[in-house]
Amino acid sequence: MKNDARKELAVCGFEAVKALVKNNPQKIRRFYYTRDRMMEFKDLFKSLAQRKVPYNNIPEGELEKLSGTPHHQGVVAMIAQEEISHLNMEITDGWLHRKESAILLDRVGNANNLGAIVRSAAFFGFKNVIIPRDEAQSSVTTSSYRVAQGGMEYVNVYSIQSIEKLLVSMQGKMLRFGTDVRGKAPISKISELCREKNKPALIVLGNEEHGISELVRKNCDELVTIPYGKQSEKPAIESLNVAQAAAVIFYECCK
Repeated sequence: MKNDARKELAVCGFEAVKALVKNNPQKIRRFYYTRDRMMEFKDLFKSLAQRKVPYNNIPEGELEKLSGTPHHQGVVAMIAQEEISHLNMEITDGWLHRKESAILLDRVGNANNLGAIVRSAAFFGFKNVIIPRDEAQSSVTTSSYRVAQGGMEYVNVYSIQSIEKLLVSMQGKMLRFGTDVRGKAPISKISELCREKNKPALIVLGNEEHGISELVRKNCDELVTIPYGKQSEKPAIESLNVAQAAAVIFYECCK
C-alpha cells in the first residue's frame, strides 16, 4: 500500500521485512509491529532510535490499515516510494562484462506474480529483472514485496520505456529467448546456447492472458517452451502460471 501524501510504500510480511532490516535498514522511515514480534526486531530499535526514526507497537488492526492487507504478519516498515531505476547502456554493458543474464517481463500485470518471479530469481541467482513503463505492467508494490519473501533486497528491478528498443539493442550481445507455448525448442536450449555462444541470456516472460506479444516474438533469437511430462499425451492444461513457469525456467538454467 502506498502513502501518497508521505510518498511512502509499506513493506510487510515477516521475511520481507527481515531481509529489508538485514540489507537496507537505512531505507526505513517508520517501523510498526505487534507485541509478539518485538523481540525479533529488538536489535533494530537501537539504530532506529539513533536515527530518530519512529517505531511503535500497535494493534493488528492498525497494521492492516497501514499496509492495506491482513497478511502483514505482525510487522510493517514504511520506506520511501522510490522511482524504479531506468535501464541504461552503462548497466547493460556491466551485464555483458560480467556475463549476467536478465529477465524481461512483457506486461505481467499481477503484483503477486511479479513478487513470486522476484523470489524465484533471487533463489536461483538471477540478479536483474526488467519491467516496462506500461499501465498493463505491475510495478513494485506492498503485495509484490511481501510475496517476494525478501527477494526484493537481492534482485535489481529496472524499468524501460520500450521492450522493442531493448530487444533490438541487445541483438548480438545477449541471446534473446521468448517463452512461448508455441515455441519449438525446450527450455534446456537456454543454458546450452549460452554456453555455446558464450553470451548471457535475456529471457522474456509473457503476461498472464496472452503470453509474449508478437513484437517480442519477432525480436527473439529463439522461442522456447516447457516440455510437458508425457510427450505422447497433450497436457490437460495448456500452460503454467507465469510465476510457476519462471521458477521452472530458472531451475533449468541453473542445472
